[in-house]
Amino acid sequence: MFSLSTSLQPQPSLTLRDLVLTDLGVRQLDELVQKLLPCVTQQESLSQLRTVPNIWRTSHLSSDSFFHNKHGFSRMGGVTPVFSKQNKSPLQTLCTDLKYLPLMVPNRGFKTLKSRTRRLQGGFDSSGEPEGFTPSFMKGFLTRDKGPDVETLDKLLKNKNIPDGQHDAFKTGFAEGFLKAQALTQRTQESLRRTRLILLVLLLVGLYGLSKTPFLSVRFRTTSGLDSAVDPVQMKNVTFEHVKGVEEAKNELQEVVEFLRNPQKFTALGGKLPKGILLVGPPGTGKTLLARAVAGEADVPFYYASGSEFDEMFVGVGASRIRNLFREAKANAPCVIFIDELDSVGGKRIESPMHPYSRQTINQLLAEMDGFKPNEGVIIIGATNFPEALDNALIRPGRFDMQVTVPRPDVKGRTEILKWYLKKIKVDSAVEAEVIARGTVGFSGAELENLVNQAALKAAVDSKDMVTMKELEFAKDKILMGPERRSAEIDKKNKEITAYHESGHAIIAYYTKDAMPINKATIMPRGPTLGHVSMLPENDRWSETRSQLLAQMDVSMGGRVAEELIFGSENITTGASSDFDSATKIAKLMVTRFGMSEKLGVMTYADLTKQSSETQAAIEHEVRILLRDSYERAKALLKSRSKEHKNLAEALLRYETLDAKEIQLVLEGKTIGSR
Repeated sequence: MFSLSTSLQPQPSLTLRDLVLTDLGVRQLDELVQKLLPCVTQQESLSQLRTVPNIWRTSHLSSDSFFHNKHGFSRMGGVTPVFSKQNKSPLQTLCTDLKYLPLMVPNRGFKTLKSRTRRLQGGFDSSGEPEGFTPSFMKGFLTRDKGPDVETLDKLLKNKNIPDGQHDAFKTGFAEGFLKAQALTQRTQESLRRTRLILLVLLLVGLYGLSKTPFLSVRFRTTSGLDSAVDPVQMKNVTFEHVKGVEEAKNELQEVVEFLRNPQKFTALGGKLPKGILLVGPPGTGKTLLARAVAGEADVPFYYASGSEFDEMFVGVGASRIRNLFREAKANAPCVIFIDELDSVGGKRIESPMHPYSRQTINQLLAEMDGFKPNEGVIIIGATNFPEALDNALIRPGRFDMQVTVPRPDVKGRTEILKWYLKKIKVDSAVEAEVIARGTVGFSGAELENLVNQAALKAAVDSKDMVTMKELEFAKDKILMGPERRSAEIDKKNKEITAYHESGHAIIAYYTKDAMPINKATIMPRGPTLGHVSMLPENDRWSETRSQLLAQMDVSMGGRVAEELIFGSENITTGASSDFDSATKIAKLMVTRFGMSEKLGVMTYADLTKQSSETQAAIEHEVRILLRDSYERAKALLKSRSKEHKNLAEALLRYETLDAKEIQLVLEGKTIGSR
């Protein structure tokens, strides 16, 4: 038996030139290799395996096959393929055998005769699996799907019955087509690569543009707050001259600014800089504007923060941002810190399993404002419209030394605010700010600014050169009663019911002694209502008497009473639901809060659910008595003023909207002039 005892030693590779075989043809080389190299066919190997007893046999040097263990080299020639083709060309076989014949490096493995026999009996031929050494550049060929054999060019010529004289032309055309196909494929691949590169560049440019756009910026950063920059705010264009209608609050903050500008004036007498000022008041009264004025007047750094900016989704972010804010402020003392919407961060601490870490932020704020370490030279200004929600430890002296109330402006303050905003628009000389101020009782500074702006917009829509009292009255009605809904189609019957309903309110308000004066009555749908009677006090009301509260209840009952008297109890409507709500609310407050019940006395009942059933029944009984008496008073008054009631309803059906002077003319029996 032929064996290669030296095959395990590495030997240099040989080429056809080294073997002096370059002049031989392909078929001659194939025959030479078949004669020189031993070959064991697959049929011979199977016949030998069948004669072996069914016992375990192992080699001392285990390789990847028993053939390799037995003979010392892997099968070659027509049995072991190098390329994944069943019938290989002679040139492929020769090149493969000559190249790898001297490099027979055994692959260590452990295979048994039983496993090999099982694979052969099961129909799995290992001829398609590469044995021995397999170069990396050939793995792609070995792992491809095995398809049908590729026909050679000579065989193709024979099968197609091409004449001998056209063989050269056929081969030339085939070669040219093959080369063109290769060139086209290469150009297509290059075009795809260029397209992918262009798309990648466009994608990167688009992402860069989005990151630089302010309203579409995507910020990839942590929200820990440890690296957030704290910069002072510059507000030089707002001073105390811009603040109107809140003189007391302005004076308090002017003292703080003076202390910051000239601290020796106060420290000479032993005074200390206040640590905190809390601004309290309803929305729109100018709390934030006062803080802006402090920023514009003070010559010290001014830091602004909103209460909702501290806490986020991560635990500890709020406390970290509080520390950063105060660390920066202390480094630039003396300075001012303004925290808007303080109730968002300084709310009362509660024991809640749903939010166990909510106390970290407020605890850090308490420690920074007045903790173990002194906090010198930093003034904190807080603003809130919900002071009841603040923690008691936050609003004590030492943290917030002063609590300044910023109320709604009185008639003098409203006049100043209106004059300030009217100077910014083109207004008629006949416009009087005092008249508008008297008709806007209860308006805040923000609502007055909105009134002037709505009037300017109305004048622009009507193509007028300046704003007149007509546009200002229109804006006031729009704020008080809502915008007109002229597109609503209401049938004649519902219009008549609405006219008598609103006339009932107006009659009660006009003839009741302590009722609020009428401002305007309309049956034009506004907002959610079909009609409305607007009433405004002549002067600011700081408190209300019992007779004034009863008069308000009577006015609320006037609409339902009018429907019952004119159309009958079977034709009353649901339009009085909001009237009953306001009347019931007033009656309950009189009994439970204002001590105006003869039976229950002056005792207050804040939470009715905590009262006994007897007390609740007594309260309900007193409320019913007040509502019943109010209804009867309204019915008696409307019965006695039925003529005036009818005239006012007819005037509303004709004109839709009547002001206070026109209502007075109708009730006095006079005619309304041209409109």
